[in-house]
Amino acid sequence: MKITNVEIIPITIPLSSRYDNEAGQLRMYDIDQHEAVRVTTDNGIVGYGSHEEGKPVLDEEHIAQVIDRDPFDYIQNVLNSALGMALYDVMGKHLEVPAYKLMGQKVRDAVPVGAWTRPCSPEVFAGEVKRAADAGYRVFKMHSDPRYDVVEQTKTAQDVAPEGFKLHWDLNHSRTPGVIGPLVAELETYSVVGFIEDPLPWTDIEGWRALRAKTKLPMIMHNPQLGGMSEVIHGCADIYMTGGSIGRVLQEGFAYGRANVQVLIQQSGSTLMKALSLHEAAVLPTATCHLMTLDDQFDEDITAERIPVTGGFSRVPEAPGLGIDIDEAALKAAAERRALERHEHIAIYHLPDGKRLFALDTSQKSVGASEGFSAMSGFEEGDLRGSRFEAWADDGSEEYRKTQARLQADGWYVE
Repeated sequence: MKITNVEIIPITIPLSSRYDNEAGQLRMYDIDQHEAVRVTTDNGIVGYGSHEEGKPVLDEEHIAQVIDRDPFDYIQNVLNSALGMALYDVMGKHLEVPAYKLMGQKVRDAVPVGAWTRPCSPEVFAGEVKRAADAGYRVFKMHSDPRYDVVEQTKTAQDVAPEGFKLHWDLNHSRTPGVIGPLVAELETYSVVGFIEDPLPWTDIEGWRALRAKTKLPMIMHNPQLGGMSEVIHGCADIYMTGGSIGRVLQEGFAYGRANVQVLIQQSGSTLMKALSLHEAAVLPTATCHLMTLDDQFDEDITAERIPVTGGFSRVPEAPGLGIDIDEAALKAAAERRALERHEHIAIYHLPDGKRLFALDTSQKSVGASEGFSAMSGFEEGDLRGSRFEAWADDGSEEYRKTQARLQADGWYVE
């Protein structure tokens, strides 16, 4: 069996209807933009993959290296994840076995899964948490953000979350111990908080060790700078995150398993990415932490079915390959659909003393849209309590134009 063709198909997957408003589209910009891959072999087998973002970037060079090759040359491949999963889809279909059988010995039939959204106000966050709980999730992840008070967000979440529901706070690996220590201690007082990710810069090994010794909350490390095993030996975290190429996930996951350290797989994508992640977690000994993908952000997909969530977990697909069929009509429609447009806006920070700070803010990508606030205020994230963020979208008004012109000429200001 040889690979004869690889197609890269840019697609747009429409966001969930709960984002059908100005505020939702403002903060969720570009989540709808994905990339699908279709791999065809000389014996007629077709495999599929997709992702929201992938490294390395998929280009003609990567395609050229797999053409006329046997897909089985790419067991535990370190290719772009969309291409890599498409090859596993082909291999599984060829052998008529689920993809996990080509990854290792299966150790579980189902895996915990988490819901997610981008940073939002406490009121919106409470609605997201309730939505996730009603949909069967038991864990919810969100980045903290200088624009919002993480403690106020936590309070509103606890008011609506069912018993046993847990928040996974990603704290952006951006604070010093003097700021993060008191903040984590306060978050500990809320039973809804279940995990803290990246409370300190990844390079602060001693800081991680000291904080872990003090907190009761499981600490998650996303990008170990020393490769992972050194951080395990130093006792930096309770859970280590992996994602990306299939080879990387499996190699890291088995190594963490030998060290009896819990693994969290996080990969940006929709149903196909969730399927791949479930297959990977099915064979990794300690991949018992919740999977994080983006599949809960969409009401529809390019697949013929979605993977349901029940009691906080999803079952591992058992059909050949990834175990998920593609709806070719939906794929065609996704390739023709226009992506969500970027919305220009002005950032208004309502400060604790009642004044307002105005700034141009058009990044709109998670923390990327808010890093400037710490530079403007001088406070580390989370250390200026009582502020509130307002996004003023371009409404075409003369007042907006004047404010925009002033910001462009003079930079941010307070009034």
